[in-house]
Amino acid sequence: MSNSFGNIFRITTFGESHGAAVGGVIDGMPAGIEIDEAFVQQELDRRRPGQSALTTARKEGDRVEFLSGIFEERSTGCPIGFIVRNENQHSSDYDNMRDVFRPSHADYTYQTKYGLRDHRGGGRSSARETISRVVGGALAKLALRQLGVQIVAYTEQVGAISVGHDYDLFDFEEIERNPVRCPVAEKAAEMAKKIAAVRSEGNTIGGVIACVVKGCPVGLGEPVFGKLHAALGGAMLSINAAKGFEYGEGFSGIEMTGREQNDVFYNNDGVIATRTNHSGGIQGGISNGQDIYFRVLFKPVATLLMEQQTVDVFGNETVLKARGRHDPCVLPRAVPIVEAMAAMTLLDYYLLSKTNHL
Repeated sequence: MSNSFGNIFRITTFGESHGAAVGGVIDGMPAGIEIDEAFVQQELDRRRPGQSALTTARKEGDRVEFLSGIFEERSTGCPIGFIVRNENQHSSDYDNMRDVFRPSHADYTYQTKYGLRDHRGGGRSSARETISRVVGGALAKLALRQLGVQIVAYTEQVGAISVGHDYDLFDFEEIERNPVRCPVAEKAAEMAKKIAAVRSEGNTIGGVIACVVKGCPVGLGEPVFGKLHAALGGAMLSINAAKGFEYGEGFSGIEMTGREQNDVFYNNDGVIATRTNHSGGIQGGISNGQDIYFRVLFKPVATLLMEQQTVDVFGNETVLKARGRHDPCVLPRAVPIVEAMAAMTLLDYYLLSKTNHL
């Protein structure tokens, strides 16, 4: 069950970093949706390695192959199966890690839980698993297009360098113009410089990805234990290296009084709206029609190209220095993953909302 996500729109993923392929099966995709395979591939290209000097040098085409559920470029309503073949594994880069636990990785916990682990790139715990999420998210985006829903994520902060929270001031067209995927060009240059600096030291750095959803219908969310923000939070925290989630004002809201934070309703030409959006588009766990705004914190990548103290599987203290090709900062490639998880969550909850009434 832990390899499946969603209720009605549901994806089950499979595959490991150094196996033959990764892939998935999607059930619950509405029939008749136009499947733009070029768009799906474009989303994968935004996630793939080797796309800039700021990402891992691993060269993968990441070409998606659809196996079922699509006929004459439309979804049939049947399960959509797909695979993406692994083409550029350097498994020997991990030989020195076979019997050693990498700090802050899943090595020790997997070994303890299952009694064995795939030391080559982390196996199932590798971020390469997120390929399947991006495919599922791309298909969800195609369905959400018909509802007028737009999902945009971007790098808001790297280390201490931040663009702030006023997303209405940003040019979203700038996001794909720079390798950091930041909507402010000047800040993007600072972020890129910082990432390059830590990479030159064999080190890594983390940051924050923000996501804005425009055009979300009112009424998505299931009380009491199926609140929309809880579903989004669970989706985001399932992403590798994600360490925190907040929506609306989030933690900064503690500095405000209730009067300052309350979103006052008004009649906007016959449509009920709010004058502010401190709630982040969700009230009582249900979407209220305003922009959904949330932020996801990502830790620094755990694989460092420098010596670290650790222990081996026998408990002996040792020193590990990783080899191979690794990201110094996960944020640029995580942007499409955040969008994908948001899209699958929203489509799933939209379909759930249709089952609640006649």
